[in-house]
Amino acid sequence: MRKSLIGALITVILVVFAACSGNAEKESSAENGETKQGQVIRVGYQKGNTLHILKESGFLDEMAQEKGYTVKWEMFTHGGTLMEGIYAGVIDFGHAADGPGIFAQASGKPFVYVGADAPNPEGVGLMVRKDSGITSIEQLKGKKVAALEGGNHHYSAILALEAAGLTVDDVEWVYPEDAAQGRALFETGEIDALSSYDPFFASAEVEMDVITLANGDIDGYPNRTFYFASEQFAEEHPELIDFILEAIDKSDQWANENKEEVVKIMSEALGISEEVIAHQLDRRTFGVSKITEEIIEAQQKQADKYYEIGLIPEKVDIKEKVFEIVE
Repeated sequence: MRKSLIGALITVILVVFAACSGNAEKESSAENGETKQGQVIRVGYQKGNTLHILKESGFLDEMAQEKGYTVKWEMFTHGGTLMEGIYAGVIDFGHAADGPGIFAQASGKPFVYVGADAPNPEGVGLMVRKDSGITSIEQLKGKKVAALEGGNHHYSAILALEAAGLTVDDVEWVYPEDAAQGRALFETGEIDALSSYDPFFASAEVEMDVITLANGDIDGYPNRTFYFASEQFAEEHPELIDFILEAIDKSDQWANENKEEVVKIMSEALGISEEVIAHQLDRRTFGVSKITEEIIEAQQKQADKYYEIGLIPEKVDIKEKVFEIVE
């Protein structure tokens, strides 16, 4: 009887010791930044962007499943709300244009840059209706020009004006609520010129009689979109940043090689004709990289211009928000 009791006590002690050891190992792994099986990666995307293509291609989900991770996808209507999702802790990783990152930093929000898309300078442009009588940027002096305030196309339009010898104050800016309202103002002649971004820029080019005054290389503007992460996620799981970027790279290469399929995905998601999406993709090459000095330089130039014209209240140093700089 006594031996049985001693044996039972020894068994209980061993079980407790094993449990404690297991917990200690898990805590040690977490402290060392090692990713555990069952890790949930929360990714935010917008309809029609590269992370939406990544979701549809299945590369990230398949790679995650092999490692025992789970991907939770969250859709956002635009870059501003996606950035809010990052610094509110709703998502770990997301994708937005260049402007939202600048505005978020200027307002002191917690996030980091972790990657960037390949340049897409032809994805923004400035146009007028053919019946407007305007054939050059110089003729826009004193005219009404519409853009979403602070957007990539707003910035490219400013650069185009300055390259033509005009200033930001030489035109009357009109700021529609969204791309659809901008298109309506353009169609009805309530504005003289519209600066827009793909696929809405491509839509106007395909469906309307327009003259594109500026498109492509405008004062070296690359028109990159960025990958952002929460500070906590990047610091605790840098290996997952690399993991996600690897999956994006695979998806991007697939997209370059299967543009007809991408056209169908984006057309269905956005409710825009395949003809328009094909026009957009004809001038775009997908690709991803980590942040380099060259990328920082272009983003800093844009941030400085935003401060100069009063879009942000104070100067920002882009490098302060870059998680890792590579050569």
